Amino acid sequence: MPIELACPQPATLGESPLWHPLEQCLYYVDIAARQVLCLREGEAQPRVWQLASEPGCIAALAGGGLLVAQRNGLWRLDTASGAHECLMPPPFDPGRQRFNDGKPDAQGRFWVGTIDDARQPEAGLYRFDGQRCERVADGITTSNGLAWSPDQRRMYWSDTKAHAVYAFDFDAGQGALGPRRLFAQFEPRQADQALDDYAGRPDGAAVDAEGCYWVAMFEGQRLLRLSPSGELLQTLRLPVRCPTMPAFGGPDLRTLYITTAREKRPAEELAAQPWAGCVLKLRVDVPGLPAQLARL
Repeated sequence: MPIELACPQPATLGESPLWHPLEQCLYYVDIAARQVLCLREGEAQPRVWQLASEPGCIAALAGGGLLVAQRNGLWRLDTASGAHECLMPPPFDPGRQRFNDGKPDAQGRFWVGTIDDARQPEAGLYRFDGQRCERVADGITTSNGLAWSPDQRRMYWSDTKAHAVYAFDFDAGQGALGPRRLFAQFEPRQADQALDDYAGRPDGAAVDAEGCYWVAMFEGQRLLRLSPSGELLQTLRLPVRCPTMPAFGGPDLRTLYITTAREKRPAEELAAQPWAGCVLKLRVDVPGLPAQLARL
């Protein structure tokens, strides 16, 4: 599985890669730079939309454009005109939290979690149907890893700080969650542990057509592929320390894109890892699931 550069222009904190199911191109965000970016085949540089506050994640909208979850609320971005419309203010104190990882389910409801700036377990998960935004789960610090099984009967959600991935039984018709249970637990880094000996903590994720959960291990320099029962099936070593999220794309959904970060990394690490912050790509045997459209 040779790993290649999808884009040589690094982001500071790349996140939320989205292979647009209608436009057949890759969107992603740079949280720290407050940007939405788009990579298209044959173009050397991404197109960029500058925002007023940090975008945690994006989703393709059924009516065109993107849904952007920012620190200052949920926004509609018209990628043709650049128009930027606020759909809803944040349901939290934006001085203490911001939106982070999020995706639509198959019915078009948008699920998005938050991150607590003070790194306290006060972040939560919200469900937005275009009219209401309801808090449906809480008790974590850094909401990440949202994904669904191919049959939409299970939803995954992780807390990066807790090094834990959870699973819920999911009622697709009602958009309701069953009790939260532990799916995978990873060892936290010890105070005296070298980074090279640390396996990382779970960040963004994606599910493939076999129902396996691909998770980026931030600071662990690897992607993991876990079976639906939580068994480790594959470890993919990466050329950068901080992968943030995978996404399946390409016409056959067998190109795996990986956003990465370079924010606050030591100078010697960045010198040794020039691809830090770039979008990476590789070909995989099992295709992914197509991104769902948010229907507001």
